[in-house]
Order: sequence, then structure tokens, then C-alpha cells
Amino acid sequence: MTVVEFEHVEKRFGSTVALHDVGFAIGRGELVALLGPNGTGKSTALALLLGLRRPDAGRARLFGQDPRQTRARKRLGVALQEPVFPGTLRVREVVGLVQAHASEPLRRAELLARFGLDALAQRQVGGLSGGERRRLAVALALACNPSLVVLDEPTAGLDTDARRVVWEAVQDHADRGGTTLFTTHHLDEAEALATRVLLLDGGRVVGDGSVMEIKAAAGLASVSYRGPDGRLVCRRVADPGAEVARLVRTGAALHDLEVRPLTLEEALTARRRR
Repeated sequence: MTVVEFEHVEKRFGSTVALHDVGFAIGRGELVALLGPNGTGKSTALALLLGLRRPDAGRARLFGQDPRQTRARKRLGVALQEPVFPGTLRVREVVGLVQAHASEPLRRAELLARFGLDALAQRQVGGLSGGERRRLAVALALACNPSLVVLDEPTAGLDTDARRVVWEAVQDHADRGGTTLFTTHHLDEAEALATRVLLLDGGRVVGDGSVMEIKAAAGLASVSYRGPDGRLVCRRVADPGAEVARLVRTGAALHDLEVRPLTLEEALTARRRR
């Protein structure tokens, strides 16, 4: 089943083209990272998907329907980058308010415990730290057991342990057949979680494939070794075997030699430098 679909979507703000001829589809169970530098149209794409804006041309569909229609959003969970909560409500009250709209919500106690919010259940939301608010936002996105979860920078500002909690929750949602679309500037996060990557640049989709496919498209690998002076030398080359053979012929001391594929971050950096 197609969960998300963009067909020839255009969106302008005055003379600025935010999205140009954007088309892609996301099926059930996919875990998709929407990546790109700031200002490339990621936030605009999410706004169209959530029914907060409408395209100037083309169409966006959520579960085959116009995202602006309430029935299209009933199976949707969202955590925006800057969540806003009623400051005087307690954590447990906010969760209860959201789950009151669901037919089969997750168990509240388990949800709070999973995100380390059980000890904060009686705390007013206005008194939470930035990291605690972020964990609450992601918990609320998953609270109603949605078919699709949209997460905008879900681990921004979180420490390592909290990031791991979010990663595990996202992976569990995928294991249960749920679909996830998320943005992130932590490319290790996309590499760890995503089954598919969508690259936006200049308002266009410039890459679409698995993490391995996106990395392979860079056409490079990393060869590193420690030279006689102890300094680490790292080269990105198209043919790592030929590079190692060349170094051997020159008599280079290849201490701590490592040949590996590029990380996703290295691959995207190489791509932008072309």
C-alpha cells in the first residue's frame, strides 16, 4: 500500500522555488530518511504532507487522500522540530489527551517508561527541559500506534542514551509494520535506521535509494594508514585496490592500513563537491 505520494509537486514562496517537480512514493513498512542541506525544501515537503500547506502544482497524497482532510491524518503521528505543549498540563495529562483520540493506543505506562518519562508523569510540561520535551514529542507521535510516523529532527539536543531510546522506538515501530519518515542532520542516525534515503537539493529530489546505493553512487572508498611520522593519512579513491598496490610499489610503510566504504556523511560530502 502506498502511504505517501508526491506527484510533480511544485511550491513557491514569492520568487523563491521551494520544491520543483518533486515526485516519490513511500510504501507501508518503509523507514525513510529525508536528507539535504538547510533550505533545500525538507520542511516544505513535510508541511505539504501534513496538510499544513498545499502545493502550487502537482499533488501530495496521504493514504491516497488529500492531507488537508481530517480522515487522511487519523493514522498519522507527528513530532515537529519545535513542539508546543500547554505548559500547565502534566506529562500524563498530555499523553492522555492525545491517546483519547485513538482506538488502539499503546499502553500509557509502558510508553512513559520507554522514553524515561515515568518519573516525570506528574511534572508540568512547562517545567521540562529541552531534551525532556523532545522525548515527550516523540512519545506522543507513537502514542496512538499510528500507521505512519513523521519525525522532524527527532533526536536534536538529546544525549547518547536518549538518542538510543528514540532509535529503538523507531525500529520497533518499523518491526511492527509501521512506516516512518524522518529528517535528521545526524547522518549516522540515517545510516543506522533508514531502509531508504531521499536526497533533496535545490528543491529537487537528487537521490533516492538504500543507504548502500547512495554510498555506492559516490564511486569512492576510503584508504587510510599511518605513515612513518605517525600521522594518519586518509584518501578517498575510486579504486582502493589500485591505491594500495601503488602505495606498496612506492615502499610506503602501511601501518594500521584500513580500506572501507565511505560513511553516508562522507559520501554526501563527496557528492556535493562534484
